[in-house]
Parts: sequence; C-alpha cells; structure tokens
Amino acid sequence: MRCLVTGTAGFVGFHLARRLIADGHEVVGVDGMTPYYDVRLKEDRVAQLERHNAFQAHRCMLEDWSSLAGIFREARPELVVHLAAQAGVRYSLENPRAYIDSNVTGSFNVLELCRELRPRHLVMASTSSAYGASATFPLAETGSTDHPLTIYAATKKSMETMAHSYAHLWDIPTTVFRFFTAYGPWGRPDMALFKFVEAILAGRQIDIYNHGRMERDFTYIDDLVEGIARLCETVPARGATRIAATDSLSPVAPYRIVNIGGGHPVSLLRFVEAIEQALGRKAERNYMDMQPGDVLRTEASTELLEALIGFRPATPIETGVAEFVRWYRDYYRV
Repeated sequence: MRCLVTGTAGFVGFHLARRLIADGHEVVGVDGMTPYYDVRLKEDRVAQLERHNAFQAHRCMLEDWSSLAGIFREARPELVVHLAAQAGVRYSLENPRAYIDSNVTGSFNVLELCRELRPRHLVMASTSSAYGASATFPLAETGSTDHPLTIYAATKKSMETMAHSYAHLWDIPTTVFRFFTAYGPWGRPDMALFKFVEAILAGRQIDIYNHGRMERDFTYIDDLVEGIARLCETVPARGATRIAATDSLSPVAPYRIVNIGGGHPVSLLRFVEAIEQALGRKAERNYMDMQPGDVLRTEASTELLEALIGFRPATPIETGVAEFVRWYRDYYRV
C-alpha cells in the first residue's frame, strides 16, 4: 500500500515507518521537526528512513493547511497513520496552546483531508491519559473518559470524538489506538527512561515522584509497532458484530478504539531497579511528591486487542530497558 504517516521523525512514527517499509509498503512521512526536544535526534531518525527508496520525507506542521493538503493530494494514500502530536503530560502545564494547535487543529486538518481523499483506513494515536481519573482497572475501551486531568489528555479525547463524527458522517473506517507508556531504542528525551539513564551515567540524582508509589503499563516499542501493524489490517465496518465485551465498535460508524498495552503494570521502583541493573550502577534517588496531572496507575485491558489480532505486548521490562541502554550507549558513545 501507499501509506502516509504523520510524525515519522518521532519515536513511534520512526519505528512504524521502518516496519511498514520492511513489509513492502511505500511510506510518505510528514513531520514538523518541532524543537520540543533535541531536533538532532529527529533528524537522525529521518536519515535512517531515507536510506530506503520506499520512503519520502516532508517537513510540514499539521496546522499548515495548504502545505499539508498538497502532500496528501500528491500522495493519495490508501492508509493514513496519524501519530504526530504535541506530546508530554507535564509540558502541557507550561504550553497548553501547543497542544490545541497540533492535537486539535492539526488533527482536524488530517480528518478533512481523509474526508476528501477517502483512504481505505485511517488510524490515529491517542493515549492512556484519556482515561484520566478513572480508578476502574484494567482500563477498558468502553470505560469512562469524561474526566481528563491535563490539557494533553483533553486534546487527545477531543481528537477521538472529532474522528468519530467524521467516521459517521463520511463513512471513513477509523481505528484509534490508546498507547500505554511506550519505551525503547530511539526513545524520547522527555520520558523517564531517557532522563534516568542520562542522569545516572552523569552522576546526577533522579527525581522519583510520589516516593515511587506509582505503576505504569510499560509497552516496549517493538510490541507497540507489532500491534499497530496488525491493527492497520483490521478495518472496522459500520454495523459489524462486536467481538468482545470491551469492544468499542461504534453502533453508528466504522470506528473503534483499541488499547495497545500488556496489562501488566510495573512499579516505578522496579523500573528504576531494571535501569540500575542494565547500567551496572546505582541511582542517587530524590524522592518527591506527586506532580499535578499525574496518575497513580495505568493498566490496559487487553481483551479487545487479543480478540482482534491475537497478540498483546509481553516484553519484560528488564529486557526492554536493557535494549534501550544498549542503544543509548551506542548512540551517545558513553
């Protein structure tokens, strides 16, 4: 297929584009190369992709309607994977407007172009943060998402609801993925794993929030990409029969939301211990109170994911962290 992927200079977009190319697809990549974190890392990801003739890169902000429309109309994609977004829970407290511009206005532009060009399948990245204050575990796709705790989560929830209306009105088959704490090689510098490894190697202390009393459903990047690749081939149909109790298939649109997570939360302290083990040195720990917008626990319901594709993420945290450390040492030569 001819695929258009937004966010190909980003962590998940880079890995997904590599997978799609390896599977024999053509990939048109779009990325704004924003300076939210080190642009050199983004440029190096794109350079890896540009080694392949099946990849074509475009630098474009999603809010730039004219440029984005030109890229879409030239590509005429059969599959659109919308991963580009302003990410980061904590940064949304500092610069909320960036989230509105990218995650709401930018996603609206993608939806408008899909209405015009009618790809076979539109898939969009959302987040486990959409579950907000929910304390019903595991977090199921049919559960409440009415109480977001950050503007980041609110903008992602807004994207989901806009996408549903477009799927209903224009019959656009749409799948929304909710990711759960993705990590692995080529990961983002604003994420805890990157920050902790960088600090420990430099002899600095690491900040551990809520005194370590938190859990996350970590998802290794290879598992995440496997789930996305399989779900790209699983196109929802209007009026189809639900296949699981947690099936979020809309009764009025070819639209479904799917968690991609393993369903096995890991404590923050075990996560730190896995990093220490991989690095071969202890961290100097600075225990702190919980930050605004944070949640104590995430845990994905995997029932729908397994019913749809017969797969769920299962890479142990120790294995995934060791792979990240191996990449980090090689990339930064430390």
